[in-house]
Amino acid sequence: MLKILKVSGFSLEPDFQDGDYVLIARWPGWNPRVGQVVALHQPTYGTLLKRVWSLDRAAGMVEVRGQHPHSVDSRTFGPVPICSLMGRVIWRISKPAGTPAAER
Repeated sequence: MLKILKVSGFSLEPDFQDGDYVLIARWPGWNPRVGQVVALHQPTYGTLLKRVWSLDRAAGMVEVRGQHPHSVDSRTFGPVPICSLMGRVIWRISKPAGTPAAER
């Protein structure tokens, strides 16, 4: 499965900027690894882009974090089920330089 998402917010700056696009991939047998950037669905906050912080494969849970100190991540909502991960980022498309915020 491939999916394109638009980055919204500042959670993973400077690696991913508000307005960038990312290509998410998930394939049979894929298993997340610590350090990978993943997209996930969190019931309260919706679709999020975060970095895998830790894994508990026995419990089927993963802890995710943003790079920004005020990110909404597992420090806010706790670990999430591995099955809630939509896939990992395999490509980033930077927003065009000088694009006004209203046009992003």
